Amino acid sequence: MAREAYDFIIVGGGSSGCVLANRLSENPDVKVLLLEAGGKDTHPYIHMPVGFSKMTAGPQTWGFNTVPQTHANGREIPYAQGKILGGGSSINAEIFTRGHPDDFDRWESEGAEGWAFKDIQKYFLRSEGNTVLAGDWHGTEGPLGVSNLQDPQEMTRAFVRSCQELGLPYNPDFNGAQQEGCGFYQLTVKNARRCSAAVGYLRPALKRPNLTVRTNVQVSRILIEKTRAIGIEYTVSGTTHRCYADSEILLTSGAIGTPKLLMLSGVGPSDHLKSHNIEVIHHLPGVGQNLNDHFGIDIVAELTGHYSLDKYQKPHWMLWAGAQYLLFKSGPVTSNVVEGGAFWYADKDQSKPDLQFHFLAGAGAEEGVPSVPPGSSGITLNSYTLRPKARGSVKLSSANPADAPLVDPNFLGHPDDLKTSVEGVKTSVEMFSQSSLQKYIKAIRFPDETVKTQRQYEDYARQYGRTSYHPVGTCKMGTDDMAVVSPDLRVHGLEGLRICDSSVMPSLIGSNTNAPTIMIGEKASDLIRGNH
Repeated sequence: MAREAYDFIIVGGGSSGCVLANRLSENPDVKVLLLEAGGKDTHPYIHMPVGFSKMTAGPQTWGFNTVPQTHANGREIPYAQGKILGGGSSINAEIFTRGHPDDFDRWESEGAEGWAFKDIQKYFLRSEGNTVLAGDWHGTEGPLGVSNLQDPQEMTRAFVRSCQELGLPYNPDFNGAQQEGCGFYQLTVKNARRCSAAVGYLRPALKRPNLTVRTNVQVSRILIEKTRAIGIEYTVSGTTHRCYADSEILLTSGAIGTPKLLMLSGVGPSDHLKSHNIEVIHHLPGVGQNLNDHFGIDIVAELTGHYSLDKYQKPHWMLWAGAQYLLFKSGPVTSNVVEGGAFWYADKDQSKPDLQFHFLAGAGAEEGVPSVPPGSSGITLNSYTLRPKARGSVKLSSANPADAPLVDPNFLGHPDDLKTSVEGVKTSVEMFSQSSLQKYIKAIRFPDETVKTQRQYEDYARQYGRTSYHPVGTCKMGTDDMAVVSPDLRVHGLEGLRICDSSVMPSLIGSNTNAPTIMIGEKASDLIRGNH
């Protein structure tokens, strides 16, 4: 059989992988292969903005759970990660936020030279195709379509008013000069359809003859010869295949998948690899360490009437909403459910917000979130500590590539995280208690009126907190002993191998992580092509 070879092999068709597939295949003289474990993004729910509420569990995710969380009542928490072309950008809530400029300046101080905000802002602008905002803070010609909500729900408008009644300023642009305040999120939506990285970046590149995309592929290991990564071994329908990279292998499998693949390939902490009888090819102690994620805690209120999106759970309303969308591209199907939000302070002495809020115009919309009594309608408000101090890990459960890894975010593993998180819950209750929302609320069901003391709020946080789908940091860039990649994203001690996804973030940014992950893909494409 002829040797199957490409210039670049990209492992993982998520947000960053789609960016790289597009940018690298712009050069007709290079051959690019993109491998994705999941399927194609054909499910209709993916492309309807409201479909997010159906996507936090099911076949488009890996079905992970965390290990029992020591500081969250020993719970095994569902841990949704995309298993589909587009990755998280195909199943997330479509919220477009980038983080505070200080977050990226901190990265540079943590050893990621060249990743300060002044260095990476141009990549945010290059990726962004904003249909509303322009200027120094926004791009308008990028592949990632960004737009305003067509028609915010009545409850979302009431939430934003309530925040202002509590003292938060209205902010029309969370990605502008000021992050703090309340308002409506911009969305990765264009023409009333989700604009994932698969839609914005990959789809336009599929017609290029030098790009090959394979889905439903289980990559089992990286082939390493001496100190150089030379190829990939993968299985399709039980048959093992090998392909080779004449230039570089680029890992974009995310903060869970990328360290797992490295360790299966013999790259990682030697003691851990030996415990699973994996030959140690390259001892790299930081692989799988430094896992950092936002721990979101929801409060849920029951409404006095059917004012939220929950009313569309009834068949006749569902049919009406579907017809409105199909005929006019308007109505509730154009909602991402998580329409409004805020950035605010648990600690007023901080120089930038330390809490983020997501308002959902419905109840029980996500896996593992409590709901209201059957037949009633509700609303939900989620909050989380923006820069948690706890660090966790990703480890192998066995040497079998088909086995799920051991994911331990170590939620609330630092006392400061618990303190800030509790303030987020208290502030959420205060937001629901302002007059603009209060007139619609029958009762706050979670937490109920029995939760009053600091200890009771802490217990509530431990019991109801969950992932916010933002794992990062497990192959961090830097120059210290625990760094996995250099600032140019090359794996320390190996040739021909780079990591270009959220796992390279030295620490978690203070916002949603999809836009920054796409930025990493954009900058990686320049580093790989030599366009410094």
